[in-house]
Amino acid sequence: MKLLDLCFGRSGDKGDAVNVGLIARDPGHYDWLRETVTAERVKEHFGPRVDGEVERFELPNLSALNFLLHGALGGGGTVSLKLDAQGKTYAAHLLRMDVPAPPETASSETASSEAA
Repeated sequence: MKLLDLCFGRSGDKGDAVNVGLIARDPGHYDWLRETVTAERVKEHFGPRVDGEVERFELPNLSALNFLLHGALGGGGTVSLKLDAQGKTYAAHLLRMDVPAPPETASSETASSEAA
């Protein structure tokens, strides 16, 4: 399953850092999101696109996580040779990360396929 199936995303930049927000489509999936999408997994997903640290901030009242990707823009918009030096596509890339289905989603999919 892709994060896109479970979350909305938004990204932007400030200097050489990219900010990526993930918002659970279903607030009931927030705890699963918090346990599954760690700063380490996000750093691994972006690989060499992010040279620095990845910080994660939790926003439970919004059912959201916010990631700050340091060293992701080759110095930032005015000095970088990267194609997306403003970080606008980083949320789209993160939403394509493969994740295991939340437990209640997996069991409802199994029940649906058994009924068919």
